[in-house]
Amino acid sequence: MKMHLLIAAVLLGSASGLVLAEEPPAGVETMAERDARMAWWREARFGMFVHWGLYSIPAGEWNGKVWKKGGLEWIQKRAAIPADVYERKLVPQFRPKEGFAEEWAQTALMAGCKYLVFTSKHHEGFALHDSAETTFDAKDACGRDLFKEIADATRAEGLKVGAYHSIIDWHHPQSYAGFGLPTIKGVTNEGRDNSVYVDYLHRQVEEIVTGYGPIDVIWWDFSKPDCQGESWRAKELMAMVRKHQPHILMNDRLYSAKAAFVGGNSSLLKEWKPERGDFTTPEQHIPDTGVDGVDWETCMTMNTGWGFNKHDNNWKPTQVLIRNLIDIVSKGGNYLLNVGPKADGTIPPQSIARMKEIGRWMDINGEAIYATTASPFEMPAWGRYTAKPDRLYAHVFQWPEDARLMVPAGDRKVARAYLLADEKKASLPIEKTVEGLAISLPDEAPDPIASVIVLELD
Repeated sequence: MKMHLLIAAVLLGSASGLVLAEEPPAGVETMAERDARMAWWREARFGMFVHWGLYSIPAGEWNGKVWKKGGLEWIQKRAAIPADVYERKLVPQFRPKEGFAEEWAQTALMAGCKYLVFTSKHHEGFALHDSAETTFDAKDACGRDLFKEIADATRAEGLKVGAYHSIIDWHHPQSYAGFGLPTIKGVTNEGRDNSVYVDYLHRQVEEIVTGYGPIDVIWWDFSKPDCQGESWRAKELMAMVRKHQPHILMNDRLYSAKAAFVGGNSSLLKEWKPERGDFTTPEQHIPDTGVDGVDWETCMTMNTGWGFNKHDNNWKPTQVLIRNLIDIVSKGGNYLLNVGPKADGTIPPQSIARMKEIGRWMDINGEAIYATTASPFEMPAWGRYTAKPDRLYAHVFQWPEDARLMVPAGDRKVARAYLLADEKKASLPIEKTVEGLAISLPDEAPDPIASVIVLELD
């Protein structure tokens, strides 16, 4: 793509592919209104995901059996634990430490995240908010409204607040069982009145969106082809949420979305439909490219699972995490990186160490991440590009042996180039060649993970 196309693309933003032929009917959101609502999220690019609940207590073990990897927030299903047994054994042990929420928010801020999404209720059905609909919640378990503690601490650090809310519920006696959904062994849908559960789901969500101030994101999870959409009365549910929180963002997992679970295939992003949610959510994978007009967010773990598992030591190196962030943003997406706190709310030291290292990189290079748009060029072998209207950022993973970086020459003149890590912002020599622009670099990379060269456009 030529450099002049870059300017058009970045000015239009990440949803530039959507063009309305005419104004929508009264009461329907215009493209300008949607862009305004999405603006903070598109600029943020990086958020922290938190998976924490009763499942954090077993930490990968049940009745002597150990799981060393995978999602142990699913331990109730993995170990086929009846709902009453699960509640009876775990609720008395749920005693979060004081101040855990402040530590979460400070960790997210330290890493350079702009928003925090936490599991207000996972598939186990245990709610962190004070719910009048059930006693299976934090207030009844430990006398504290943990949703409020987390939301308040997150806002206090200037971060946006997101609530993950499972539409599956292994505890509620009338919830859907079967239909392709993950279901506890031995449980069937026979004799269940699922409409009773859906009413309960709506009422609990309304408690969240009316009782805790501004909520910036609702992160639904999840549907299957045989149980989606109107199985949850999705249109009604989303309309209720928007009535109370007009500026809220929601993902599309009230509907079955292949893009969430089929790795690497960017064409699946095209299945996203705006009436189903504001963005789609590839899980544990990065699409091979972005798709113009589609807002998306890759959610990913630091080890192999989401909830805390003391036996899972398959930690991704910081280099992988930072390069994932760059890769995702270079394709126009957001990165939602997970931590799984221990039962008392403490984030594991392995996660803290990685978040600190990401934060150190972001302190120097965050300009090349925040409020940037997808690369205007093909993916280079040496790294990635991100862009703003007046500049291009070259993220160099593999420092060239000859200390000369080749970038495409577009129609816009490059006024100068410099290293983002250079406090003096000294200009780097640029030579125009038949192959493009050759930028002369220092012999050694400022950062072994990713060094950023800024190209200021005239």
